[in-house]
Amino acid sequence: MNRDFEKLAARAAPAIFVLLWSTGFIGTKYVLHNAEPLTYLAIRMALVVGLMAVIVAIARPPWPDRSGVGHSIVAGLLVHGFYLGGTAIAIAHSIPAGLSALIPGLQPILTSTLANRWLGERVTPLQWTGLLLGLAGVVLILHGRPMSGDAGWGWLASGVSLVSITLGTLYQRRYCGQIDWRTGNLVQYVAVMVFFGAGAWLFESNVVHWTEEFVLSLVWMAVVLSIGSIGLLYWLIRRSAATSVASLFYLVPAVTAVMAYGLFDERLDTVAVIGMVACAAAVFLVNRRA
Repeated sequence: MNRDFEKLAARAAPAIFVLLWSTGFIGTKYVLHNAEPLTYLAIRMALVVGLMAVIVAIARPPWPDRSGVGHSIVAGLLVHGFYLGGTAIAIAHSIPAGLSALIPGLQPILTSTLANRWLGERVTPLQWTGLLLGLAGVVLILHGRPMSGDAGWGWLASGVSLVSITLGTLYQRRYCGQIDWRTGNLVQYVAVMVFFGAGAWLFESNVVHWTEEFVLSLVWMAVVLSIGSIGLLYWLIRRSAATSVASLFYLVPAVTAVMAYGLFDERLDTVAVIGMVACAAAVFLVNRRA
């Protein structure tokens, strides 16, 4: 029974991860109605640190050594700090929620290239075909989008998100795989809380409107995203090759766009829809072992 459940969980985990990760872009748009990006992220991380501290206090898992603490801080700043900061700033600079996932959606291309050299993972010709197909799909989705002015700063922030989540995923796999996820995540979130808190204090007004929309979105982002989906991501990283895990990010733009259409009436044309189909096909090819 337990083995069957584990197999079912392993098969369902990628789909659950994509669904949860996509809600992050939607939730960010809601919270930014009521707070500036770094201010919101500092509050979110403070809440997550409190929750993780309770988990660690109850479970009493082993703490990483000094080297592990250092690696956890670096991984946290990459996976949470610059990635979440870039995404929130992109949406704050008028990038629609449905499109804010597109540039980070290029992650599999960058990850496969780096993993091939850094982690020694072999990327097969069929997987390379899938990666290139996914890149073409993202290009189709991006066609005709404004790239200058306020939107240009937003796309630049998305580019920072792409680089940071890619490096963070690889760094986590190489240096933090043996660290207990509870204490490792607590160290990461403390570092990121300080990072966002300093940024908010230096660059923002720190005004927050504590509306019901803000509170509910904040709780969702802290509990479901920062604890649930990040824990699931690290679990997938431990079980799978970096290229296969990264390929899941190709599906995030499509799922996010569907959510944004239903919630915000953000619309995509036929070419963009074709691009999303190409991204889905890319995930299938990248995850094949042949």
